[in-house]
Amino acid sequence: MRYEAIQRHRDQYPVQLMCRCLQVSPSGFHGWCRRLPSARARDNARLLEKIRDHHAASDGVMGAGRIHEALGYEGETASLNRVARLMAADGLSGVPQKRAWRSKPSGIRPTGVRNHLERDFTANEPNTKWVIDITYIRTGEGWLYLCGVLDLFSGMLVGWSMSVVQDRHLVLKAVMMACWQRPDRSQVILHSDRGTQFTSTDYQQFLKDHHITSSMSAVGHCGDNAAMEGFFGLLKRERVNRRRYPTIAEAKADLFDYIERFHNPRMQRRLDAQDEAFRLLTQPSVKTG
Repeated sequence: MRYEAIQRHRDQYPVQLMCRCLQVSPSGFHGWCRRLPSARARDNARLLEKIRDHHAASDGVMGAGRIHEALGYEGETASLNRVARLMAADGLSGVPQKRAWRSKPSGIRPTGVRNHLERDFTANEPNTKWVIDITYIRTGEGWLYLCGVLDLFSGMLVGWSMSVVQDRHLVLKAVMMACWQRPDRSQVILHSDRGTQFTSTDYQQFLKDHHITSSMSAVGHCGDNAAMEGFFGLLKRERVNRRRYPTIAEAKADLFDYIERFHNPRMQRRLDAQDEAFRLLTQPSVKTG
């Protein structure tokens, strides 16, 4: 610790004077300066560079947990505590999530529609389980509403739409975009809450026409759509809460940037890393001899 203090202040005070005050020998200090950093220190420096890259790429919103996850997809084996320690020492931190509770009116669940997910947010294949919901963004010109359709397999937003009016047309545009990106017309479950946009006749008929099974939460069970709420929480924490939008047009442009240039590419990289790991684990070993 004394050698480090001398090193930090050697441009301000003479080394001989600091050594005498701290009761260490100048030769010992110079020997410490010439000593090569340990393997652990070198590996920490290498890891810290990766942490800084991920933190900067996320615009400073990713904390230790999500950076640790991203490093894991790159093959790093560092523990979460080590990542958190390096970030704290370098002055890096994420953006914590704000807790907010709100309520909204519910519609009457259509006859024959039930909760097909039952809070099982896992999917083994793409385009088999989707979730949908609406959130709102404050601008200088009023509220902007965003409707998103999330694929539970990939974590990507496969359909989305924005409007200054929260109605069934906002929802239908988002689902239509998701249908355009679906490679075939195989059956998919689409889960929502019981908002009036999702219980409308037009919305339910559209799902039937496009081989989509409607799934709905029960009244007062916000956890039934936790996956979609989780995405909106990330969106608000990583982008919206850190911006001020004077106009609706600026908000739309920034939301497009977050979805298509940040979130979806990040989820695609995660899928690619998982596919590569699976390929390496399942490929037959080559025998030599």
